[in-house]
Amino acid sequence: MGVHITVRRRSISIATALAVVLGSAALTAGAAGTAAADSAKVLPVTSVGDMIVDGAHQRVYVTDPSNGRIVVTDYSGTVKATLAGLSGVTGLALSADSGQVYAAVKNSDRIIAVDTGTYAQTASYPVGAAPSDLEVVDGRIWFSQNADFGSLDVSGAEPVVRLSQRGDVGFSDGYGMFLAADPAVPGVLVVGNGTNLAVYDVTADGATLRAKGRMESGVKQLDLTPDGRQVLTSWGAGDGYSIGAYSTTDLTQETGYPDDAYPNAVRVAPDGTVAAGSFSWYEPDVHIHRPGDPVPVRTYDFPNTGNSSGADTLVAGALAWAPDSSRVFAVSENTYGSLTLRTLTDPVKELPTLTVAAPAKANRAKKLTVTGRLASKTLPAAGTALTVTRTDVESPKGRTLAAARTKADGTFSFTDTPPAGGKVTYKVSYAGDTAHASAAASDAVTVSRQATSLSLGNNGKLYAYGKDVVFTAHLGTTYKNRTVSLYADPFGSDKPRKLLRTAKVNSKGNVSATVDMTRDTTVTAVFSGDARYADRTVKSVAYARARISTAVSHHYKTGRIGSQTYYYFHKNTDPVFTTTMNYYKGRSQRLELAVYYQGTWHQTAAEYFALAPNGTSAVRLEAPGESGIRARIRSSYVNGTSGDNVNSTTYGAWTYFTFTK
Repeated sequence: MGVHITVRRRSISIATALAVVLGSAALTAGAAGTAAADSAKVLPVTSVGDMIVDGAHQRVYVTDPSNGRIVVTDYSGTVKATLAGLSGVTGLALSADSGQVYAAVKNSDRIIAVDTGTYAQTASYPVGAAPSDLEVVDGRIWFSQNADFGSLDVSGAEPVVRLSQRGDVGFSDGYGMFLAADPAVPGVLVVGNGTNLAVYDVTADGATLRAKGRMESGVKQLDLTPDGRQVLTSWGAGDGYSIGAYSTTDLTQETGYPDDAYPNAVRVAPDGTVAAGSFSWYEPDVHIHRPGDPVPVRTYDFPNTGNSSGADTLVAGALAWAPDSSRVFAVSENTYGSLTLRTLTDPVKELPTLTVAAPAKANRAKKLTVTGRLASKTLPAAGTALTVTRTDVESPKGRTLAAARTKADGTFSFTDTPPAGGKVTYKVSYAGDTAHASAAASDAVTVSRQATSLSLGNNGKLYAYGKDVVFTAHLGTTYKNRTVSLYADPFGSDKPRKLLRTAKVNSKGNVSATVDMTRDTTVTAVFSGDARYADRTVKSVAYARARISTAVSHHYKTGRIGSQTYYYFHKNTDPVFTTTMNYYKGRSQRLELAVYYQGTWHQTAAEYFALAPNGTSAVRLEAPGESGIRARIRSSYVNGTSGDNVNSTTYGAWTYFTFTK
């Protein structure tokens, strides 16, 4: 017995098949085998020295000391200008009229002026020392210098520089020098360094020490409250993490603002609201406090854009307010060293929570009650109006109902009589006010609807391959909607469900679609429902046979034996039978061989042979070497065992052949 394998061809032995019939051997085959929105934009910088906000032009200025440049963005973070060639540029300050930005260019001992309208450098002032932090007080520019500070007055015909203004305060070279002032507090400059803190009167030409005291050495930023009463430091004294507060009169410690680990920034808005920042991987990064209130009105937690378990963190001192208190700007850093400007909106507004509770179920055209609560750190006044919108199948875009009004405790309720059944959603919206951001919430109720009938024919029927079959859906009584959609979902993962037709039923309630039955197919009829009748879906599963044909080659003639047509082969010629079947990935044909012996057909074991992508499978039978043998062969598709379940089991026709001399 020989076994021969070629590409997409298989061989079996007639002699072996005959032996099976005679009980001497087994058949052998060779087989081959998917709240107002905050914003954030990455900055083209690798460091941050300082940042200020020009409210008149809605611009944010950020210095990049490592690369010697100033980057100017709009409020969304889009870069509008870059000023380069400023080695070691650090501190920034804005003139009172917002016409000039001053920048400390540390490595060239100068302060430059930049026009805020054109971003052009308008002046460069040598100051005889390496300036760092800047503040503008009553028109004069104050700058820190090593462990001291000085001033630059450009109001006259010639600029006037005064250095070494610290007096007898023991500032140290081992720490940064931080300045603070506020436009609402004329003649006052605050200076901090290491553990030393001082308040100066700068109404005259020089600086006169008014008070000195102590602060924590971990401070990264100072600020002065607009009422002139307190100095705030980015790290407070005592246990826990906090923003420090000191009286400007004598720098005695006062109650500060709690913060998360590790505090590293503080900025005060013109209205006195405090923004406290911290280097926090797992806690909020920015806390907003109303003046004197230890409980934040708002917090902001940066996302994680890096590759560690901790989130992005605030760069030390990288906080700034918009002058109208509408935004806080912050620069965050991720584990890749990427720096992002974050615009934090509505910082002075509380974020209220709104809850709405509707019954789970209700009857159509019957009154129901919806309740809820508007909660916040401070409650809006009793009687606050809330907008109510009802959405249902008859009002898919929503219908505004009478406003609901809050009680003193923030609770509210309203009644409604839903005219439509199905899913009915009640949305309640609070518009917000000067102290509260807007809020909205919704809840849905399932409102009763009647049931209608929907049927679909042809379920369980078996069809020949490729037959066009009409599927008809019948819809019973409804209210307004008379539309039905028909879908076909052929068996097999390679063909998704597709819409056949969406149409109104005819006067008899019928709608039809035609399916080309090349696979077993699930047909679905869908009625989406209307205001009074519930949606309904029905399915019909129809079956399709496989397409099978067999071609014979290497025979020398055909002829009849009795009433049956036979293919004639010489006894030493190998017959080749090529089966063609509709292809599916991984599909095999089942080949059966039977031999006629002593007046009876004896069937041998069946074998499976894989189909090529073109749907063919050629099998060569080894010639028996003797004449007088009659045999027959049949190809079939068997659901499941042929490698898939896409078609229904289909048996091909028997092909008869005989061997002669």
